[in-house]
Amino acid sequence: MSRRSPRPCSTLSSTQSTISHRRRQPPAGRRLLAVATAAAACLAVSGVPAAADGSTPVVSRGVTIPAFYNPPAELPATNGTLIRSEPMPLGLSIPGLDGRPMPGTATRLLYRSTDSNGRAVGVTGAYIEPSAAWRGGGPRPLVAVASGTMGQGDQCAPSFALQYPLTLRGETVSVGYEALAIYRLLSTGAAVVVTDYVGLGATDRLHTYVNRLDQGHALLDAARAARAVPGASVTRDSRVGLYGYSQGGGASAAAAELQPSYAPEVPLAGTYVGAPPADLTAVIRGIDGSALAGALGWSLNGFAQSDPALRDVVEANINATGRAALKDTSTMCVGDAIFGYGFVKSTRWITGGRSLNDVIAAAPEAQAALDRQRIGTLKPAGPVRLATGIQDDIVPHQQARQLAVDWCRKGGNITYQAISLPNLGDKILTNHLVPLITDQGDAVSWLTDRLANRTVYSNCWTMPLQP
Repeated sequence: MSRRSPRPCSTLSSTQSTISHRRRQPPAGRRLLAVATAAAACLAVSGVPAAADGSTPVVSRGVTIPAFYNPPAELPATNGTLIRSEPMPLGLSIPGLDGRPMPGTATRLLYRSTDSNGRAVGVTGAYIEPSAAWRGGGPRPLVAVASGTMGQGDQCAPSFALQYPLTLRGETVSVGYEALAIYRLLSTGAAVVVTDYVGLGATDRLHTYVNRLDQGHALLDAARAARAVPGASVTRDSRVGLYGYSQGGGASAAAAELQPSYAPEVPLAGTYVGAPPADLTAVIRGIDGSALAGALGWSLNGFAQSDPALRDVVEANINATGRAALKDTSTMCVGDAIFGYGFVKSTRWITGGRSLNDVIAAAPEAQAALDRQRIGTLKPAGPVRLATGIQDDIVPHQQARQLAVDWCRKGGNITYQAISLPNLGDKILTNHLVPLITDQGDAVSWLTDRLANRTVYSNCWTMPLQP
């Protein structure tokens, strides 16, 4: 198949090396079956169908990506335009008493968005029409969900995870952990649309991990595209909520900032922002040497694709080990990265044994590139609930708290929630992931109230009293 926007990661020897790496089936050096055996007993295991349009299929770590995920060469002129859709079975679904599936009926989407360089891009995702009735008054609302970190391989796409809650191969493992939040939202009677982000699922480029413009645009355009889904009950008058944790928290935060200028016609009622990576310089320090160290590869790959200044700095400072790691991580999901690069330090990837933060600090153009990704420079639209675990050492608590401070200073309607838990283990993800679960019920309830048009008042005045 042909690919638009070549050179997915210029830190590799060529564009074609990355493309062929996706298509071939690499050696199964890391056997992950034992780790996921218990989950396999209760979750659907992926058996992704081959491409059906006659084009050469993309294969990512042994998983064939359906032709649906191949964006067309020509894209519509308007952001949020639905390019195509098809029915999509949910991996976790049961028949309801009225014959309709619970929690709803899913549709796979491909829609147009705009990337951080102002270019049109095709983005995939999924819309779920809930079986539950909406009882909050007004038309059925819509929640646009930005998934937490899934990886950079196309097989890791959130829409895949809805159909295949567990993708389990000798070469890759992906777990659809966002299903709990999505199903909770559907149970309120709100419809849900999930974005796959730019390049995650869509086979024409690499996923631009934690790029605030790409993510914010993709989330807002998913809300636009949902209105055109055949059979969808949401309308232009439907109130819209944004929901995201971790990478998704950064995406929902960016979307709330961008909505007034990028999608003013989207009636934004409220935004949940959980553990947002608002300051990437601080987040790099948190991730480096942690269980999720492989995410550094996804960040570098994505920014090397979208930002020439940062790409040149990477080219000038990365060593052979780092080049191999970037190529390897470009097709990994979270499970693969944890087992392949957990607790690796960036000093192994950089010439002279320097850390990635050292390289960025010494290169003003690289620091400027990260500064452009800073969330908190704009006032967010509508009310926002920002939650952060005070022990979070992966997406550090202090930079998330600073985002709340920045927004409060700009006059935002901010509900800040510091989640107090004991230290559950340094750098092993627990301090980051446990608040995802413990705060989820309150987050869904808060957002449901906003969709029902219930008033909420800022608690910015409590910031000096909260950790």
